[in-house]
Amino acid sequence: MIYYATIDTNILVSAQIKKDSIPDQIIQLALDGTICPLLNDSIIEEYRRILLGNKFDFSTRDIEQLLNGLTSNGRFLKPTPTDEPFEDINDIIFYEITLTGRSTGEAYLVTGNLKDFPKKYFVVSPKEMLDIINKDKETGK
Repeated sequence: MIYYATIDTNILVSAQIKKDSIPDQIIQLALDGTICPLLNDSIIEEYRRILLGNKFDFSTRDIEQLLNGLTSNGRFLKPTPTDEPFEDINDIIFYEITLTGRSTGEAYLVTGNLKDFPKKYFVVSPKEMLDIINKDKETGK
C-alpha cells in the first residue's frame, strides 16, 4: 500500500540531524516508495532553502541526493486554497498541498509542529504516521 503525505520541512531537518530517528524512518519510507511525497515547487524550494541555508552544516551532495529521491518518488500537485488561519505563511503551502491530495484519496500532512496547523485527523506527527503504516501492515491492508 502507498501512503500519500506532505512532509513538513522540520521532518527533513530532524532526519538529517539524527539518523535512525522516527523522522528519518519517515524519510526512508518516502525514499523506498511506501510513502509518496506530495510536493510542489514551493515546497522543494523551502526544503532547499532551509536544508542548505547557513543554519545547518549539511552536505550539499547529501541534500541534493535526498531531494532528488523525494522528487522522483513524489507527486507534484497544485495547491487547494484554504481560509484556515496560519501564523507562519510558509506553512500554508504544506496544508494546501495536503488538501489537494485528499481530494482524490487519503493523504496526510506529517509534521513535528502539530500546533502550527489546524487540528485535523490527517495532520499527524511522524510517530502517528508510522503507527498508521504499521497498523495497516498488521491488519494486512
